[in-house]
Amino acid sequence: MEPMVEIKALSAHAGAAVTLQGWLYGKRSGGKVAFLLVRDGTGLCQCVVEAEAADAFARANELAQESSLQVTGTVRKDERAPGGYELLVTAVRPIQIAKDYPITRKAHGVDFLMNHRHLWFRTPRQTAILRVRHRLIRSMRAFFDDRGFTLVDTPILSPGAAEGAGTLFPVDFFDEQVYLAQTGQLYLEAAAMALGKVYCFGPTFRAEKSKTRRHLAEFWMIEPEIAFAELPDLAELAEAFITHLVGDILTHCRAELETLERDMAPLERIAPPFPRLTYSEAVDLLHSGEVHERLLSELERDRACLKQWQADLGRAEEERAAAKKGWRQDKLDRQILELRENIRELDVDLRNRPGHIENARHFAWGNDLGGDEETILSRHFDKPVIITEYPKDVKAFYMKPKPDDPRVVLNLDVIAPEGYGEIIGGSQREDDFDALIARMEQEQMDRAPYEWYLDLRRYGSVPHGGFGLGVERTVAWICGLRHIRETIPFPRMMGRMTP
Repeated sequence: MEPMVEIKALSAHAGAAVTLQGWLYGKRSGGKVAFLLVRDGTGLCQCVVEAEAADAFARANELAQESSLQVTGTVRKDERAPGGYELLVTAVRPIQIAKDYPITRKAHGVDFLMNHRHLWFRTPRQTAILRVRHRLIRSMRAFFDDRGFTLVDTPILSPGAAEGAGTLFPVDFFDEQVYLAQTGQLYLEAAAMALGKVYCFGPTFRAEKSKTRRHLAEFWMIEPEIAFAELPDLAELAEAFITHLVGDILTHCRAELETLERDMAPLERIAPPFPRLTYSEAVDLLHSGEVHERLLSELERDRACLKQWQADLGRAEEERAAAKKGWRQDKLDRQILELRENIRELDVDLRNRPGHIENARHFAWGNDLGGDEETILSRHFDKPVIITEYPKDVKAFYMKPKPDDPRVVLNLDVIAPEGYGEIIGGSQREDDFDALIARMEQEQMDRAPYEWYLDLRRYGSVPHGGFGLGVERTVAWICGLRHIRETIPFPRMMGRMTP
């Protein structure tokens, strides 16, 4: 019996007879030969079934898209085939013949694809994104594990807010109202007082009523927390962390980035040192003529890009109409879908951007930096930029004020380049009991749910701090995606709860 092998391992079996098992991604026939494109989760393989293999040829013709099957044949090298190897088939065994698969090999709208997210996974683009996500998470954990951090699992159900109370999801917990966690940070601070360097990794929830391309209601975050750490220590750790992640993905996921047609040159520039600004310096930059002129130049460039995409779409649609049924037609279908979505989103962006540019010129010190301001700042640098010392009034109660300027806190945000916005947020924590109580009173917070948290300042308090990195925004940046919805298997956002 021929050995069962994975498609990714075919190169090691050239000239040998093997069996693959997987699903039919596509099929085309040319008289006395049928071409089956089979996927198995590790790659795609073109399987050639000739009419002389009568039983296999008949079985091949029974198969419809996404039918499951086993296929046996001889591996042979062919540079034109996906992966560089194909299978000359001797036997086909259907496992289950699918009928009327909804995601046909033609262009579909995003809403349709999101409604069929459980099936959309099966396309090469989506599997590439999920593989990058997997590698990124593995790399995140390895970074902290190798530096002596201990993983601590924090609760998903919490009695109170850690960030803003307006972004909480309430849950009925045995007739008591509790909330889905916005962060594991407060609990992680307790663990840091025991273990020194800790991190948590898990789902977090924000009830912001936002439909931007950067927002999810449920997302995953990795959060380190360090005893005896101050703001400069956190900035250095964040810089090393991001550099490590990007380097690891470039080393291990180039094939996936190529599938996504990601321009890797911007990623290859990611290396220390990162630009660093205070919030006040960032506000001055937003007001500067230099930034304004650059933004207007980019606006004209992107308007030209929109026209080019519209022309490319017209040509692709003409070529699609003339193309023969086969892989070329399928590739054009995917290209048309992506162009239509990019044109739609860029058109909306271009309509809104002049107003955003004007707002940036008049941005008032004391306001929090929003998505528009973050986008403008991130386009000004070709590396992630670290912004520190935001106004106290727009930040969480646990952030420590700067000793010589209590208007601001010792926090940091890391803004990804290319317009992707914030991917890290963190701070040095307020370690003084009386100062923390005063801030909670100023915020009119109920102390009762936080008495355990205050114990951390009563018993052996030390300077400490940490940050959180959002997995999905980081995946979007590294993969070069325009929308965050593709970065998580089953996105939860306003208007999207299924599948």
